[in-house]
Amino acid sequence: MSSVKIFCKNTGLCKEYPLGTTLSQIAADQNVRLKDDILGAKVNHKLRELSYELYKPKTVEFIDIHNDMGYSMYMRSMVFILFKAVRDLWPETTLKVEHSLPWGSYCELNGWKGKITLSMVGKIRKRMQEIVDADLPFARIQMPTEEAIDIFKKHRLNEKVLLFQTRRELYTSVYTLDNAANYFYGYLVPSTGYIRNFHIDRYFGNGIIAVRPDLKETVGANTRDFLSHLLSEALHGGSKLFKTFQEQKEWLDIMGVPYVGKLNKVLMEEGPSRLIQVSEALQEKKIASIADMVVKRPDCRIVLISGPSSSGKTTFCKRLSVQLQVLGYQTAEISLDDYFVDREKTPRDENGDYDFECLEAVDRDFFNQQLQQMLEAKKDTEIKLPTFDFKDGKRKFLGKKVRITPKTIVIVEGIHGLNPALTTIEDRYTFKIFVSALTHISIDAQNPISSTDNRLIRRLVRDNNFRGYSALQTLERWPSVKRGANKNIFPFQENADVMFNSALLFELCVLKKYAEPLLREIPETSEHYGEAGRLLKFLSFFTSIDEKEIPPTSVLREFLGGSSFVY
Repeated sequence: MSSVKIFCKNTGLCKEYPLGTTLSQIAADQNVRLKDDILGAKVNHKLRELSYELYKPKTVEFIDIHNDMGYSMYMRSMVFILFKAVRDLWPETTLKVEHSLPWGSYCELNGWKGKITLSMVGKIRKRMQEIVDADLPFARIQMPTEEAIDIFKKHRLNEKVLLFQTRRELYTSVYTLDNAANYFYGYLVPSTGYIRNFHIDRYFGNGIIAVRPDLKETVGANTRDFLSHLLSEALHGGSKLFKTFQEQKEWLDIMGVPYVGKLNKVLMEEGPSRLIQVSEALQEKKIASIADMVVKRPDCRIVLISGPSSSGKTTFCKRLSVQLQVLGYQTAEISLDDYFVDREKTPRDENGDYDFECLEAVDRDFFNQQLQQMLEAKKDTEIKLPTFDFKDGKRKFLGKKVRITPKTIVIVEGIHGLNPALTTIEDRYTFKIFVSALTHISIDAQNPISSTDNRLIRRLVRDNNFRGYSALQTLERWPSVKRGANKNIFPFQENADVMFNSALLFELCVLKKYAEPLLREIPETSEHYGEAGRLLKFLSFFTSIDEKEIPPTSVLREFLGGSSFVY
């Protein structure tokens, strides 16, 4: 019998197996043990299900929920169980996964006319538990797209029908779970019995929160604390982040493009002009309203702006500056990066590397000293600003100055802008803004778009355009960037007075043609090959459009080039 040689990274063993051996059989044969259940495997760095059969020599690495890919497999599978439970209980209702929150996925029930009650949530939990206990298989079937579309029509998944009519791929994968069918952007675990740890609850408005299974590890919460937190948020109308997502959702409903399939159809039939013009106008109006909020605070002199990488903070600062000048104020823009301590004083992380993203890397004493000077300016005052020389690792004074008057508003941009430990300035003198690309348009009703993916694609394009980095170099840095944001930015986002969503409805259609060639350059030998493939698949859902109608003041110009602002 012909055989194939397989190397397992988890055990360090290289063995021969009969052609067609599955990943699950290899895991059992080599007695692979991980911290939690094996959910899938990376085969030559590309994610595969445990049912995947091997016919050529491969390198295999099994993963569990503690791997980002494994976590996504778990959450998608949990969503399919939730989808089926809702359909089983109320056949005319469909689960809609709206977006992610720090503690899980926020969902609504399309077709449900009344309020979601605690009794309803209890019935859903009970039905989900029955499905989990039955240990039903998730079956993936590859079929011609026309057949898949017929199945989606039969199951009333109309947004998926439009998606695959506009995607124009020859074949499509359809997942089935007992009598339910669906499509998921990514793989699922082998069966429902793997989803032992799940929790859902009612959330503010008329929604359901599907709680992330690693909640305790993520936010340090036990179930009782978490439920108390949800109740508190509900009483106060939801978190600022939730309200920002809901605001975007309402706008997308008005525009009539809640899903990518509809977006593609509009672009094919009308072209991009209207969507670009309205999207840009909406952002300009929002920035103008934020400027109004700033000046309505009689003592406000300092605006603190924070947000994760590639959120468009720099362009936002410049556009806010313009709107404040329209209102009769002078502005001064400063960057926290110029207040780094000298390199030898920079703290080190657990690996002994310089930790440039920790708050202690900033010379807070000097920063607050200069802020105080700006606050106390009673007449035209000139203040010398530092410039941090990243090559030499030293703070220098190279002639940069700002003129401060009683009518000057200072705009500070930096990752620690919302951390209360940054400044000693009284709150009445400050206004805090959180900026991020909070993508709300979804692939379809069960496949929301990750805001992290949106920002990563922006960064891929920008790093190549302006920093000379390849896609591989950007992907290598990205895990560290995410860890820094999770530690230093997101925990403080609710401290903001207002949140600004920099995501543009059409932007992935524009970024697509720049990102795809970069991602295709990543070799199969790279550990990031699978991530590149995932992003290429993601971008394949979007119709490509030209950038020529995007105005020079757009946030997107920060990543594409052609901005009228000087960065």
